[in-house]
Amino acid sequence: MKIDELTTQKILKFKSFCVYGLGITGMSVVNFFKKNNFKNYSTCDDNITKKSKTKNFSRDLDKVDFIVMSPGISLRKAKLKKELIKNRHKIITDLDLFYLLNPKIKTIVVTGTNGKSTTCKILEHILIKNKINVKLGGNIGKPVLDLSIKNQPIVIVEASSFQLAYSQYIRPYYAVLLNITKDHLDWHSSYKNYVNSKFKIFIGQKRNNFAFINNKTLLRKFKREKYKSFLRFVSINKYKKIKNRIKNDYLSSEANEENLSFIFALSKNLKIKEKSLIHSLKSFKGLPHRHEVFYKKNNKVFINDSKATSFEASKFALKSNKNIFWIVGGLPKIGDKFFLGKIKKNIIKTYIIGKHMKNFENYLKGSVDFGLCKTLKNAIISIYNDTKKITNKRITILLSPASASYDQFNNFEERGNCFKSLIIKKFKRG
Repeated sequence: MKIDELTTQKILKFKSFCVYGLGITGMSVVNFFKKNNFKNYSTCDDNITKKSKTKNFSRDLDKVDFIVMSPGISLRKAKLKKELIKNRHKIITDLDLFYLLNPKIKTIVVTGTNGKSTTCKILEHILIKNKINVKLGGNIGKPVLDLSIKNQPIVIVEASSFQLAYSQYIRPYYAVLLNITKDHLDWHSSYKNYVNSKFKIFIGQKRNNFAFINNKTLLRKFKREKYKSFLRFVSINKYKKIKNRIKNDYLSSEANEENLSFIFALSKNLKIKEKSLIHSLKSFKGLPHRHEVFYKKNNKVFINDSKATSFEASKFALKSNKNIFWIVGGLPKIGDKFFLGKIKKNIIKTYIIGKHMKNFENYLKGSVDFGLCKTLKNAIISIYNDTKKITNKRITILLSPASASYDQFNNFEERGNCFKSLIIKKFKRG
């Protein structure tokens, strides 16, 4: 159901809504409706233990003007999938409400398979250091409807493929597409659908808006679709000219080159001087679970890269370090492929964990030395025994699982925190 972009909050109040999914985002929408006196809305959740304002969900979906869908809910797996598919044209997200209610807001929307959160946090850090009013939300931090946007801040939005797949009205002033590799194919059902969801950030842009891309294949798709915004093709070589001037161990790794090349390009549009950009980057502290160097002892460096949930994500850490003792394994991503190539020379030994060890054994067989450990604790014990006599070279103990965490952990944060705790206990004592 298309409506004019100048639709005001007053007009929207007369529309009817069903909020589908009562997780963090869904409850954010409900709280927003309450705070702003939206009267005509109901709620629905696949988990029947959660309180809902109506019991006749099917009838609600047929009658309402909009269905505000929480990210992560798959149409193919939802309990009311037939009703949702029938009413697909009504589905919007909290991002859509944010743009419909704030048509003049200036936003930087960042998406991509890898690097979204780090890029968003670096951007926020730089803008704050340069005394620019900024807010950050979306798939990181607060949902966008929870943000205070008084005094017209620049709003940085991390957008997941789940959010974008359902969105209809987003219009970033700056749209950033970092990269695309195969991910979440079980949710999107095909790689084509996954790519198309990412390209949603460009559809609503106007001629005075900017699109940032660094991949020639994605560039061809952008031109083929004839998007209206002004294209900025991001070159990593331009960033490399200033890389050595940034004295920050976290940002010096190859893992962050792509993120920083986009930030360098954006800084030009944001009119941030190069000297000020470099000064700001020096004080940035990295995010947990993303190539996080959390402990060093003698010749050993310990890195928590639990957020790497695909091989493509793990490649950055594997390329950026030497003499690696690598912990890998978990719930494999559909369509993911392992090709170590030249990277294997950086790996001394691999330790496979999780309930799908056979998959990873098949991926790595003939490429690197590996051991089957099943649990994170067993892997760390094995690494301790294998490395305790190595004193003549710097080595890296790396958790970069190249897989989802759900076979043994609730999320990647729990997995990363468990790794850090086990390492400190074992190696500090040893």
